[in-house]
Amino acid sequence: MADYYQLAVEKRESIGNAANKTLRRNGKIPANYYYKKQDNINLILDSKDLYHALHSGHHVFEVKMNGDIQYVMIKEIQYHPVNESVLHVDLMRVRRDVKMTISVPIHLEGEAIGVSEGGVLSQILTSLDIECLPTDVPEFIPLNVSELEMNSSLSVADITISSNVSIITDEEQVVATIAPPKEEEEPEIEIEEGEEGEEGEEAVEGEEGAEAPAEGGEEKADDRGKAEENAE
Repeated sequence: MADYYQLAVEKRESIGNAANKTLRRNGKIPANYYYKKQDNINLILDSKDLYHALHSGHHVFEVKMNGDIQYVMIKEIQYHPVNESVLHVDLMRVRRDVKMTISVPIHLEGEAIGVSEGGVLSQILTSLDIECLPTDVPEFIPLNVSELEMNSSLSVADITISSNVSIITDEEQVVATIAPPKEEEEPEIEIEEGEEGEEGEEAVEGEEGAEAPAEGGEEKADDRGKAEENAE
């Protein structure tokens, strides 16, 4: 028989925002209990007890209702948008002899070969949807990545799991990959069009200035020739 975390509950007589605020100030959390077509039951949880339950690694909890032991899982938790304190909890009853669908976290284990070669390990899928009896719900699903090489990946199909558990998630979904680290791109130096044009203009002006003395030299040579003819 599996062990379950015993979550203490008590019936909640007063409902409404004012009553719920009073409960929270006193370290209590308002909750609701659901089961198929039965009427919902308003409950009170102890905030410290709930904290320990959430960190126990269990997904199914044992509660005592009207003297009878029932088994529940947390369906939904409402958190405060600013301080993230728990505002409300929905509990859903489960039967130990009826299979249930639940999402369980995936834990990567081992040192990947690709990481030792300088690659970067990325976990793409963090949880797995499974179907099993409440007594067979694992705390997490392990996946060994030791043989994962550079530029390779592992999918849901590579996960080994107990025969009492069925995987619902598509087996082709990628769970983890290893890729080379991204190379830092060197910044490109852009040359403004205006700068290049100004240099070209200066060069043209320089060439024209160099030709001017040559023309003046030709005129002086002609004058000397005429003077020599007159002297003769």
